[in-house]
Amino acid sequence: MLICQVVKPLVSTNRIPDFEHKHLQVVLDGSTQKVAVDAVGCVPGDWVICVGSSAAREAAGSKSYPSDLTIVGIIDHWKPEPPKPAVPAVLN
Repeated sequence: MLICQVVKPLVSTNRIPDFEHKHLQVVLDGSTQKVAVDAVGCVPGDWVICVGSSAAREAAGSKSYPSDLTIVGIIDHWKPEPPKPAVPAVLN
């Protein structure tokens, strides 16, 4: 499982029929943006729990569903840890 933040919806007018009417969201995993199937109805800014691989397909509705990442939960309270400052190299 991953903790990600929803950035924005992704609109795709041409999709394969297996996608049905599920929404797609752009999520931020650290510094990497990824596309996730939204199985719970989240909005930009939400912190979410995502699953990948075969769990993503099943969570989206079917093992034949073409998804590598699916949002399965919205986190109610989450305060991410701030990045740790870089330690300067010590020259001898």
